Amino acid sequence: MKFINNPQRKDWKKILQRPTKTVDDIENTVNQIFDDVQRNGDTAVNKYTELFDGVSLESNIVSVAEINEAVAAVSDELKEAINLAKENITKFHTAQKTEKVFVETANGVECWQEKRPIQKVGLYIPGGTAPLFSTVLMLAIPAQIAGCKEIVLCSPPNKEGKVHPAILYAANLCGVTKIIKVGGIQAIAGYTFGTETIPQVYKIFGPGNQFVTVAKQLATKHGVAIDMPAGPSELLVVADDSANASFVASDLLSQAEHGADSQVILVSTSKKLIDEVSIEIQKQLLALPRVAIATKAIDNSKSILVENDKFALELINEYGPEHFIVCTNNNDFYVDHIENAGSVFIGNYTPESAGDYASGTNHTLPTNGFSKSYSGVNLDSFTKSITFQKISKEGIQTIGKSIELMAAAEGLEAHKNAVTIRLKNLE
Repeated sequence: MKFINNPQRKDWKKILQRPTKTVDDIENTVNQIFDDVQRNGDTAVNKYTELFDGVSLESNIVSVAEINEAVAAVSDELKEAINLAKENITKFHTAQKTEKVFVETANGVECWQEKRPIQKVGLYIPGGTAPLFSTVLMLAIPAQIAGCKEIVLCSPPNKEGKVHPAILYAANLCGVTKIIKVGGIQAIAGYTFGTETIPQVYKIFGPGNQFVTVAKQLATKHGVAIDMPAGPSELLVVADDSANASFVASDLLSQAEHGADSQVILVSTSKKLIDEVSIEIQKQLLALPRVAIATKAIDNSKSILVENDKFALELINEYGPEHFIVCTNNNDFYVDHIENAGSVFIGNYTPESAGDYASGTNHTLPTNGFSKSYSGVNLDSFTKSITFQKISKEGIQTIGKSIELMAAAEGLEAHKNAVTIRLKNLE
């Protein structure tokens, strides 16, 4: 990790830059694939699956037999772990349900708001070097609780044309209605336009690499909503001498192993802790199976020494981390004043891994500074709010004159007349 000593505010933007390609670098590729899939459907999808995933498939659809085979292949221990995670995620997301909001804004004027599920949602589950079956739980469970009618899942196949058994087990467990062996840009394009085998959906969910992130952003230009721009994973830890250096190092490495383009940052008021964490990182790094990936991510990462908690908090809010771990003598200060973070983990015994798997919170979170304006996935992500109003004769007489005056002031005579004609009818 690169060490930075008390950086000046004018240098923050450069210091906090993410190690990601710009949209311009990859948008052309995404546009070409989108155009191809829009024109040629599954023919194009299959071409890119063979090109990028190295496998030619007879069918993109996961069969019942494949699901049964996957269920049998998952160990009982892992099934128990997944079921525990499912239980906690279900509890937390069920608790997010809200009642109908009803207000009589004026005599005879009733207004209310109700939430309805998004009917068709597409879940994207990365496969690649780390099959993220945990993401299936994070997306399918709230979709099911919300009442979405179609819950479609796309995940890239391996060289044998299979989807990881744990992904299929979790999908089957959590009510996914269709599973498709397609990944990358072509999966997002399929969700956007619809093909012979991939249903067009109303909203796309799920993390991915930079190409998938840009593809999701392009999908919005074609009328499909997305959960958020969720790209390469990132973690920021703020810690002082009260923190356990080995714990901090393990948390930093837990995100570094996601991918070479992941980024982890340590912010501390203690040079001693920074040095201890650096030693621990090197010690723990060598024991990791994904040492090559984690090493590249660590090379993109930084440890930043700051003067005090106030300065640290300002820098953290400027960065807007996806994951934010707080291990200090002054945790309440950070918890009470953090403004930009996807998910916050408090204290020495709250690893970020807990949120990734089984504590109950959602791990699909905004990256690349988007926590300044986006929330992580939650139950509301799978619903939309519809407002209703019902106005009685008394009600239109109560607010009618104001509507007429406002419509006339905007020069919209037909708007005014829609009220005037009713008021005259009541005379």
